[in-house]
Amino acid sequence: MTEMNIGPYHPFLLEPWKVDLVTEGDIITDAKVTTGYVHRGIEKLLASNPYLRGLHISERVCGICSTVHSQTFSGTVESMFGVEVPARAQHIRVILLELERLHSHYLTLGLMAHAAHQDELFMDTMRSREPVMELMEAITGNRVNLSAITIGGVKRDINQKLANQMKDRLPGFWGLSERILAALDDGQALAERLRGVGKIDGEKAIRCGGVGQTLRAAGVSQDIRAIEPYAAYKDLNFHITVENGGDVLARTLVRARETIESIRLIETVLDGMPDGPIMGELPEPFETEAIGRSEAPRGEVMYYFKANKSNIPERVKVRTPTFANHRALVEMLRGQPVTNAQLIIESIDPCLSCTDR
Repeated sequence: MTEMNIGPYHPFLLEPWKVDLVTEGDIITDAKVTTGYVHRGIEKLLASNPYLRGLHISERVCGICSTVHSQTFSGTVESMFGVEVPARAQHIRVILLELERLHSHYLTLGLMAHAAHQDELFMDTMRSREPVMELMEAITGNRVNLSAITIGGVKRDINQKLANQMKDRLPGFWGLSERILAALDDGQALAERLRGVGKIDGEKAIRCGGVGQTLRAAGVSQDIRAIEPYAAYKDLNFHITVENGGDVLARTLVRARETIESIRLIETVLDGMPDGPIMGELPEPFETEAIGRSEAPRGEVMYYFKANKSNIPERVKVRTPTFANHRALVEMLRGQPVTNAQLIIESIDPCLSCTDR
């Protein structure tokens, strides 16, 4: 029995964390995940700054998922203080969130192709993903931390010219998603490399506290957009994407098919955007508390707020999806050859920036 250490710095780990593998021969018998190398004290900062300043801090929890953090922060504060968000703002939030999901999923799918040595698909995905970033910049002026969602609504409207620009770009995203799904068809090299790797069943995934694709790829129909709708999702006939394989292939297929659903949601919003204001009225703070949840590209994000009568929250707690998937990751690694470790780790799309906060 030997121990193999991956990290805290390693070529395929984009951020510092450590995965210790216990092996017998080339088979993994156990694993331990260690985080905490980039702790930034964001929860303390959120509880030390006014709500609107804290909103900008919350976007720095994660670069890839910054918009879903501003949505969850704003949505929790809105439910806590009874703020009514205009319908147009709710629909614009869906566009922003689904564009973010597209750019996150395409990045993850590209990195999975790279990990499986499918470099042509990797380069195609990264090149074709760029227009998503351009649309995000056209709407908000930013490519990553969009700073577009605020408490009570959104800061940026979408005029008809911009809506038409988005509609012109969407067919390119359809094409990219279809090429990725074609590479994941039965018999294709990428699909066969991922099939049967890092399996976990739905019952075990639930027991381990898994979220996002970890659950949906194991047959569990769990998505906050459907079970606790926020923004305008309840009006958009949203469909949960579910696979039953429970392996790396199934988790990759869920992400690929979710890009199709994201494109459909954006098209639906653009075709039926209601008129009206994009900001609601904000009340004075009072003593209360609330929990808010959203479905980030990697899975469920949860915020807890405790408020007093001041403009600064008394307590803020954030739970992010990578942390929730750590226990499930250990189960996925057990019994697998060491050569599959990178694919399994990539399959949960780990983010250590949001895990350590």
